[in-house]
Amino acid sequence: MAAQHAAHATVDSTRDREISVEQTHLDRVYRRLEEKIHEAEFLMRDAAQRGQVGTPGALAERDAQVFRAGIHLNRLNNEFEDFLFGRIDLLPGKDGKKGPDGAYTAVEPAEGAVRADSTADIAETLHIGRIGVLDADYAPLVIDWRAPAAAPFYRSTPVDPGRVVRRRVIRSKGRRVLGVEDDLMRPELTAYLDGSELPVIGDGALMAALGQARTHTMRDIVASIQAEQDLVIRAPAASVTYVEGGPGTGKTAVALHRAAYLLYQDRRRYAGGILIVSPTPLLVAYTEGVLPSLGEEGQVAIRALGSLVDGAEATLYDAPAVARVKGSYRMLRVLRKAARGALETPPEAPAQLALGEDDEPAAPALALAGTGTPTRLRVVAFGRRLELQDEELTRIRRSALSGTAPVNLLRPRARRLLLDALWEQSGAAGRHTDPELAAELRSSFDEDITAEDDFIAFMDAWWPELTPRGVLAAMADERRLGRWARRELNPGEVRRVARSLRRDGLTVHDVALLDELQAILGVPARPRRKREADPLDQLTGLEELMPVREESQRERAERLSQERVEYAHVIVDEAQDLTPMQWRMVGRRGRHATWTVVGDPAQSSWSDPDEAAEARDEALGTRPRRRFTLTVNYRNPAEIAELASKVLALAMPGSPSPSAVRSTGVRPRFAPVRDSLAATVRAEAARLLDQVDGTVGVVVAMNRRAEAARWLAGLGDRVVALGSLEAKGLEYDATVVVSPAEIADESPAGLRVLYVALTRATQQLTVVSADRDEPDANGVPDLLRD
Repeated sequence: MAAQHAAHATVDSTRDREISVEQTHLDRVYRRLEEKIHEAEFLMRDAAQRGQVGTPGALAERDAQVFRAGIHLNRLNNEFEDFLFGRIDLLPGKDGKKGPDGAYTAVEPAEGAVRADSTADIAETLHIGRIGVLDADYAPLVIDWRAPAAAPFYRSTPVDPGRVVRRRVIRSKGRRVLGVEDDLMRPELTAYLDGSELPVIGDGALMAALGQARTHTMRDIVASIQAEQDLVIRAPAASVTYVEGGPGTGKTAVALHRAAYLLYQDRRRYAGGILIVSPTPLLVAYTEGVLPSLGEEGQVAIRALGSLVDGAEATLYDAPAVARVKGSYRMLRVLRKAARGALETPPEAPAQLALGEDDEPAAPALALAGTGTPTRLRVVAFGRRLELQDEELTRIRRSALSGTAPVNLLRPRARRLLLDALWEQSGAAGRHTDPELAAELRSSFDEDITAEDDFIAFMDAWWPELTPRGVLAAMADERRLGRWARRELNPGEVRRVARSLRRDGLTVHDVALLDELQAILGVPARPRRKREADPLDQLTGLEELMPVREESQRERAERLSQERVEYAHVIVDEAQDLTPMQWRMVGRRGRHATWTVVGDPAQSSWSDPDEAAEARDEALGTRPRRRFTLTVNYRNPAEIAELASKVLALAMPGSPSPSAVRSTGVRPRFAPVRDSLAATVRAEAARLLDQVDGTVGVVVAMNRRAEAARWLAGLGDRVVALGSLEAKGLEYDATVVVSPAEIADESPAGLRVLYVALTRATQQLTVVSADRDEPDANGVPDLLRD
């Protein structure tokens, strides 16, 4: 017994000593960071003084310097949790070359680095952190996690250790080291550091990281990235990188870390921005804090599918039957017909418009059909009354629409065809044989007619500028939609889509339709507004003397970020869920981009994967593809993964499940409804809140979201109710999955959606069975029985 106490005391004293060693290094790092902060503050003050010179050159230089120093200061002032999180102890390398970060570049050990008696000396120790820090002599205090020198921290394994002897994960909060966990990559060696044997602390860094409690925001994984994940993160950016993997394999985290890595590697190339597309606003909120903690912000935009179109913010969901129609390729043909058909039924048009000469009473310029479309145009020119009737106007409209340009951009073509028809009717074409006189007469004719306000009003009524929302509103009329969709949708589909468009607010699928309509309609060029001159400048002559103020680099960056509609790199998370119309929307934002596409076919909630794959390939074009597969489930314990695999076998027979790396010994719990569904779900959620330190997610069928939120009222902010489609990509310490049969039956992809719901928990899972689930005596629903 005394021997055991002595052994424990030795372990504790070694752990405390190693924590103290890392604390000393962290203190040194923060002292250096404070020095760098003072340097950045000095640059800010110096730049402000430069601005007092007053010349345009000094102002531009000041703006650029303030912008750079401000970014640097902001990064240094952020005290991240786990700022310093890793360390590797390395054998001597094959050569003595150093990289720009001050670390030796060799990957493999030098010959003779390991002595015949299996002993070796540690030649280099590198600390890994969120940003690189050099001391005053430019020796590395911290290596940026994205730097090549940091790659062995993630990629080294006992099978392929390279130069790494020991890998250490350092847990810290602010400026205080809390603990260390070591992995030996060369357990057969006895290694020495500064003459003392290298100590090993803990049971393994990865298991320690996996055991931490979850919150409602995503934790970065820089301290626990594994070899197969690191290969994806550091893969070359050219072309398209496909990443597939089952639940819990870290796909979303890998995508976010890849964005930070690409910016670190080639910031100039990705100055055009990186777009990360997430399926739901919940997943955006869950992940958006990760990138700043990785040392990157400002260049990366994380957007939900319902927020990709400027001015649109959709959080509503269509019923599955409506979503299948709105997301399919058939809607593309419907929208093209609707865009042209909407020209014939503008929402508003003036009752009477006229063109006349002098004080002569004006004849009606147009008559309106019952729909509000002008049916006649009359003008007076060269002393003659010219008139185009409905039949001629219809012919001109069809001729104009035969062009391939967007509808709004065809308006000038229609205007020209109208003038041609009026010119021909006037008979003036044969008045002059001299080409120059004839051209001058025609030009005068066009100017006289088009300068009149009434002709402009006619054009606005006959060929109005269409907006995506206006066309979508027109599609809410079931009769109109029926005409435009006659060959694409059946009557039931027409009725359901029209009714869905009459509801208040946009759905996630409506946003893709708006984006498609924007491409079909186009935006007419606007004349640039002139800057209003200051009268005082004109009076004093300063307008001529003062140079035009150039926008600063910061102002330009902010303006470009707001105006950006295309990106240099696009990362699509949960790509298996995108509909064909959503792929077209995302594709427009990456026409000239490189891509990272992350997903899992077994988790797809879209009912026609082949149609979506066709749209995806169209969006990605002919770019070469590179594929990676993540095979290890770091999220779920083996007990939960085993249960979920039963649903996977039903949803996609033959699909392999990712391998769980740990077991907790806690089996999933089955709770049949006793008194009421609400009382049962609330009781199970409350029980789990007492069992785990982190969050509890209650997953229900989509039509029960609001109802489930009421069931959980008053239990606190650690528990959240969410619909089955909202659970994608999220994880909780514990989950309650309510009525598997309801989730499985809500859409043709319901079994795949249920598979997702069952794989959200990191520790405990409870399944609540209602009558529809046909539970057995133990409460196990029919879908989850062997």
